[in-house]
Amino acid sequence: MLNPKLMKKIFYGMAALALFFTSCEREQTPNLDQETQIDMSDFRVYTDVNVDEASKSSDNSKLNAHRTCYTMQNLNRLLNENPGLERRMYNIEYQTREFIASKKPTGVGGGNGGNHGGGNGGGTTDPPTDNLGVITIPVVINIIEKYDHQVTDNQITSQLSILNKDYNNSNPNTLSVPGEFSSLVADFNINFTLGSVNRKISTKSSWGTSDAMKFSSEGGIDATDPSTNLNVWVCEIGGGILGYAQFPGGPEATDGVVIGPNYFGETSGPYGQGRTATHEIGHWLNLRHIWGDGRCKQDDFVADTPSSDRPNYGCPSYPTVHCRSTDMTMNYMDYTDDNCMYMFTNGQSDRARAIFLSGGPRAAMAGN
Repeated sequence: MLNPKLMKKIFYGMAALALFFTSCEREQTPNLDQETQIDMSDFRVYTDVNVDEASKSSDNSKLNAHRTCYTMQNLNRLLNENPGLERRMYNIEYQTREFIASKKPTGVGGGNGGNHGGGNGGGTTDPPTDNLGVITIPVVINIIEKYDHQVTDNQITSQLSILNKDYNNSNPNTLSVPGEFSSLVADFNINFTLGSVNRKISTKSSWGTSDAMKFSSEGGIDATDPSTNLNVWVCEIGGGILGYAQFPGGPEATDGVVIGPNYFGETSGPYGQGRTATHEIGHWLNLRHIWGDGRCKQDDFVADTPSSDRPNYGCPSYPTVHCRSTDMTMNYMDYTDDNCMYMFTNGQSDRARAIFLSGGPRAAMAGN
């Protein structure tokens, strides 16, 4: 019979060995979110589009006069039609937050509104560390019109000029940014060049939001290599909708943005200065609406944008306050008139540029 003391030593030795192997197994399959301290707890993809964005307007009788972007409703549709899209968008978000976290200097917190998504948190960082330099994006413009050159060459030229001003912080109205936000104004270092123009005559009065305009089989125009081009479809959408976009990660065949002909380039009216394209391309670059499409605690995943619970329309006076903070009504991702939106933030720039990094959904456009 073994000595009781020896048996006790053997028992504890085996227990210690079992604990060691259990520990090793856990190290081999870590919880990446915890190990790298990337907080994904606030991330969501579906949006409660049953909440009427315009319902908080002071004049509901003029809903058709308000800017209407259908991007979030389009996202919900694509999520329902593509079971793998939610996981792809989660992975894109994870990589985005990893990049942003790597830029934060020691001691900088989450920023305004309790955002988890990153950005510069209102502080300062070193110059961009993505090593991408200036990103140049070829734009393929697919025009479906009622008669030849209904959408003029001047609209095309002016739209590209507006995009290059807005994404390189050259909009002259930016001089009006309030001091509260002046240190946050961003230069994305993104240029847009004309790739090609495809025109098609159609008697169809409106194309809706189901992406029919993106398929020649349905009377539209097929996308041109979306991995290396930004495809823009210009056509009558209907329903008072100015435009809509597809977020990174969606189906390649429908990747791009759609804009109504009256809101493309320089035309007339409150939405006639080309900012619908700036706004929709912001979505295509992975930016959410600045109010997060929800209440005060629902966020746009950018740290240096204030919390809000609604869009703003027209040309709001400063300060406009919701959720105990001043709304950044002049941000391109709000719903104000074209002449009254004139800035992106550093956090939005970081978020957009992250998708061009190696392994990102638009890496091919930056040569990665």
